[in-house]
Amino acid sequence: MTVDSVQLAALGDTTRRQIFELIAERPHSVVEITRQVAVSQSAVSQHLKVLKASRLVRAEPKGASNVYHIDPHGLGQMRAWLDRFWSQTLAAYKEAVETPPEERS
Repeated sequence: MTVDSVQLAALGDTTRRQIFELIAERPHSVVEITRQVAVSQSAVSQHLKVLKASRLVRAEPKGASNVYHIDPHGLGQMRAWLDRFWSQTLAAYKEAVETPPEERS
């Protein structure tokens, strides 16, 4: 799988997406995340493992635990991939708007 497909697959799970959104708001520990989602601490750890492997989050040691942050490099790769579609869509829209109706095929 390519980086973007791994990342999209990781975010395809509702719970992982919820965890990702929590971490996007501010860094969280596993315990903090567990308090806010309806799964066990073990399940949260497994979801974080997938998000970390897909380079969407990164862990920083803090005392006896880790604090999870958004991984800007991995997220940037996914954004660059998505931006290709956005650019293509905008270019097509621009052409459609600027081409007179009688010249459209």
